[in-house]
Amino acid sequence: MRNVITLSDESPSVVFLKNKDKRLARVIDMVGTITYTPYGDGYTFLIHEIIEQMLSIKAASKIYARLVESCNGVINPDNIASLTDEQLKGIGTSNAKVEYIKSITDAIQDDSLDLDILSSLDDEAVMKNLMSIRGVGTWTAKMYLIFVLDRKDILPFEDGAFLQSYKWLYKTADISKESIIKKCSKWKPYSSVAARYMYKALDLGYTKNEFHLYRG
Repeated sequence: MRNVITLSDESPSVVFLKNKDKRLARVIDMVGTITYTPYGDGYTFLIHEIIEQMLSIKAASKIYARLVESCNGVINPDNIASLTDEQLKGIGTSNAKVEYIKSITDAIQDDSLDLDILSSLDDEAVMKNLMSIRGVGTWTAKMYLIFVLDRKDILPFEDGAFLQSYKWLYKTADISKESIIKKCSKWKPYSSVAARYMYKALDLGYTKNEFHLYRG
């Protein structure tokens, strides 16, 4: 069973972030304690992320549910491999995504991608391994590092949800890679922890209202 992880004001990473970034500290106070469990199965995570690319969460959830049904309730390499391209397209996936799903599945089955060893590799090596598979880009690899391997210092500046919170928090329209890396450098070595609070602020609806550093 995967460990349940709690982020609170007593967590060293949270203490560090609050001391380094007063705006993020405000968000942490607004969000409160975060509890999460790293995603357990790397293969199903990758398949889900492929489906979710360029789609709303609602649309992706519907397609993923259809895929689960097509796999008789269990998504694994054998069940996916048994589906034809037409069956995969029939659940609502694009031709490109069918290719990517098959590519990941083939890589698992022929051992060209071994997800079990990724936890022993550094972040850069994990990304290199994952991105060697067609359909897995920087965004997917970073999501894997954060949500499956629970790596602590990943800055997901390619992610739309993160960018929404970033623009809200810093009151800026500049979401260039260079600007984000510079502004968020103070988060190192806990960029992923900061990102989790940014995601949670978005989920809780805080970004719908203007950010105020101090209580008004």
